[in-house]
Amino acid sequence: MLKLLTIIGARPQIIKAAALSRAIRDHFADTINEVILHTGQHYDNNMSRVFFKEMEIPEPDYNLHVGSDSHGKQTAQMIIGIEDILLKEKPDYLILYGDTNSTLAGAVAGAKLHVPVVHIEAGLRSHNKNMPEEINRITCDHVSTLLFSPTKTGYNNLISEGFNKDTKSPFTIDNPRIYHCGDVMFDNTMFFSGKAEKRSKILRILHVKPLNYVLCTIHRDNNTDDPVRLNALFNSIYNIAGEHDIPIILPLHPRTTKILRQNLSGKLYDSIINHPNINIIKPVSFLDMIILEKNSSLIMTDSGGVQKEAYFFQKPCIILRSETEWKEIVENRTAIVADANKKNITGAYKELTNRKNLHFPPIFGDGNAAMFICKELIRNRI
Repeated sequence: MLKLLTIIGARPQIIKAAALSRAIRDHFADTINEVILHTGQHYDNNMSRVFFKEMEIPEPDYNLHVGSDSHGKQTAQMIIGIEDILLKEKPDYLILYGDTNSTLAGAVAGAKLHVPVVHIEAGLRSHNKNMPEEINRITCDHVSTLLFSPTKTGYNNLISEGFNKDTKSPFTIDNPRIYHCGDVMFDNTMFFSGKAEKRSKILRILHVKPLNYVLCTIHRDNNTDDPVRLNALFNSIYNIAGEHDIPIILPLHPRTTKILRQNLSGKLYDSIINHPNINIIKPVSFLDMIILEKNSSLIMTDSGGVQKEAYFFQKPCIILRSETEWKEIVENRTAIVADANKKNITGAYKELTNRKNLHFPPIFGDGNAAMFICKELIRNRI
């Protein structure tokens, strides 16, 4: 029996892990044993626990309850806890997702204890090392044994950094194997879209009509903690909601909601809160988020995951960052990088809403990435 230790900590990782857990449960239950470790990086019930129930993921076998702290303290506490569990469980592989502090802590702990690291979402690059996520993903890639990239661009990034596409087994940290496998999030989108249509009541609750609202998410520290950037973003939102008379739905992280009053100018804060077309709501479940994305007319976001999901549902996307790791969607002209710049954001809105016949080729795989990953883990068992 192949034993995996899967580390999750943030909402996107919980969702991504669902694809692999489902593949194991439905097709590899006699071959793979998965142990789940939750670092507790996201500890709000709406940001974590609800996703386990809704997506039918097994409850974590371990929870470190780390919570929020500075990058250094949070990562250090995770490394300590992960090391203890690695020594106890002795897994064949350590499974890591994405680019959070949980990813970084798992990569360091696994590499130091000589547990082969498997990085899912390998090779993604924003080429901006001021982003903590960029440091995390690069570090994880370069201590991994098996690297699964969701896109051809990510795969090529790894090759340009010195990874050998023709390496032969046995694979190790010094002789890693890289794959272009498709995106596990696309697996989930295909699987849960139908369930979401049947279960979610979010459109009725919010009193919005399909294709008649904009969905917006803002959560990155460099946007929320910088008053200049945050004011530019919400000035843009206010402008679009008023000038185009379009409802804008904003599911905001609890931390972001609290910081609005502190970092927005008093006049803008009052205008946003009282605007009839701007609806700030609490974080929503994964199924509700699918429905909000699927039925929106356009998506504005600083989230890497939501950028992809916009593409999955063939929605134009305004990226509220200065760069993106999902360069394919920009090159395909279905998304525009606008940063926290009012002129760029309002211009991107006009351009994308006027652009006809957007084309969304299948750049994220065929919905079977998790199956491919499981088969390769078994085939290359160390």
